[in-house]
Amino acid sequence: MVIPKTGNFPVELPLINIWPIPLHLLRHSLFLHSENKTITMKNYETVFILTPVLSEDQMKDAVKKYGKILKDAGAKIVNEEMWGLKKLSYQIQHKSTGFYNLLEYSAEPSVIDKLETEFRRDEGVLRFLTVALDKHALAYNEKRRKGEFKQNKPEEEVVL
Repeated sequence: MVIPKTGNFPVELPLINIWPIPLHLLRHSLFLHSENKTITMKNYETVFILTPVLSEDQMKDAVKKYGKILKDAGAKIVNEEMWGLKKLSYQIQHKSTGFYNLLEYSAEPSVIDKLETEFRRDEGVLRFLTVALDKHALAYNEKRRKGEFKQNKPEEEVVL
């Protein structure tokens, strides 16, 4: 049986269901596997903690390495922050401090798996967390980067 085609998926399917899957799922899968795929970039934020045993240079090299992994995968880094050495709420691998780092970027969802695989392979990474950002989080991050939340109180004049 020949099915007339328009573009990459059939216009009409036969009335009799000869396939083992329902027709509505077949139409959906044909549409998903068409050659006209659009790549959607989503916004993400990853916070990771590096072991305090690393020197300052080793810590910066590790952050550059993860930034390079993202760039090589086609991601666009929006913001990179090093929060420095901070105390952990509880010990991780017998360590009570760690170097906190933040990466904010836009990437395809498949890039996250590559990045998190590299985090798992690196013994210097104590913890990591990747979060997808919605429009409200993006607006908040933009304001935070501009420093709108810092409360700068006007200095009072001292009268002598």
